[in-house]
Amino acid sequence: MLSLIADYADENGVADIDISGSEYDFVRSIRVYNIEYARQRESGGDDGDCRRSEKVRVGTYGVQGDFGWSGSSVTSLPDAFEGLAGWGEDCPSLYRRAVFIDWTDYQGNYGFEQVDY
Repeated sequence: MLSLIADYADENGVADIDISGSEYDFVRSIRVYNIEYARQRESGGDDGDCRRSEKVRVGTYGVQGDFGWSGSSVTSLPDAFEGLAGWGEDCPSLYRRAVFIDWTDYQGNYGFEQVDY
């Protein structure tokens, strides 16, 4: 199967057929979130400060299937993402590492998958 797919892509993984039409919007709907880390905790001092740190990227597909990463944030994760409820509120202790992928299929149905690690 992979060899069949390779017949439709160049050496950079970009489709060598025209997929710019709206019938291929499902390809461009795929988003890959890499939550390398997201931490939230109280500082432990008397000041009660909440410390947050995060490294989140989102990968998207372009008009012709080219894939690229850009910086993102916890607040930009889709509502379906689980494990960071309370981020930015009252400082519950949170830690998450995950890959989250979501998409809309050619019929307009939303789907997602989350893998915590």
